[in-house]
Amino acid sequence: MMMKFKFYSCFVMLTLIGIYNLAAQENMLNAKTVEELNTVPDDEENLVTEEPLEYGYVDERDILWGKSVWEVIDLDERVNLPLYYPIEEDGLGNRKSLYYTLIDAIKSGEIANVYADEYFSETRTLDELEASFIRRDTLAEGFAQINQGEQLDEQFVNVTTVDGADVKSYQIRGTWYFDKRQGELRYRLIGIAPVMIDAYSKSQGNDSEGFPLFWVFYPEARKVLHNSAVYNGKNTSQPISFDHLLNSRRFNAIIIREANIQGNRSVQDYIADNALMQLLESQRIKESIRNFELDLWNY
Repeated sequence: MMMKFKFYSCFVMLTLIGIYNLAAQENMLNAKTVEELNTVPDDEENLVTEEPLEYGYVDERDILWGKSVWEVIDLDERVNLPLYYPIEEDGLGNRKSLYYTLIDAIKSGEIANVYADEYFSETRTLDELEASFIRRDTLAEGFAQINQGEQLDEQFVNVTTVDGADVKSYQIRGTWYFDKRQGELRYRLIGIAPVMIDAYSKSQGNDSEGFPLFWVFYPEARKVLHNSAVYNGKNTSQPISFDHLLNSRRFNAIIIREANIQGNRSVQDYIADNALMQLLESQRIKESIRNFELDLWNY
């Protein structure tokens, strides 16, 4: 009887804590008007920070070992769905998908630089990106109007756009390194890119997996991602941020490339037309990284 009482007491306490956290996060239980939803109460405003937790300084002399890897986060996997939804541009309340979080920050200038490749050697302008997002094709009736000297009617223009629903996956580039000062294996995310088809490919009915549309240097985007909430399926009263989700690696990814002597060639380059062997090779690379730390303490 006593154990049952303790169980129910703990359950009630956890429930009350959850309700309090829900109210603190979204002000849902204390709001008297719709305008007060998703606002921070005055007594809790000082507890909210707009800055992500800074990375600790890593001295090059403390890096005993390191390996750069490229991975793909498949959005068809259930564990990766928080990166994909919501697919609407307006989002749900204060929540947007990772794609719209990045795009809106690029358009507003919060993310100043966008790159064409994962080595960040060539920048892309917003105008160049817009050409990938939207395509206008004039139909035969429209050309007939133009040839007759008439003004082109918009109904004779086929407009194709790509949006958050077209994102197939994300490619990320990061570095695993062993910090001998801390005595542990760590991971640092360097870059991220949405993989999707462009507007031209979509207009042609091409349903391929697409390609990295643009790359973002992750440290430059951390503040934006820190202030963007992600759905937490285990506890909806405690949403996390994209920065927390990505830095803590709360996703599933497959290694598609590692730094190597052959110009960082991908797994697909030396294991062609065999998806199973490519997956096993990816797992082998992952295990070699994991085993480095384990083997280090066995000598």
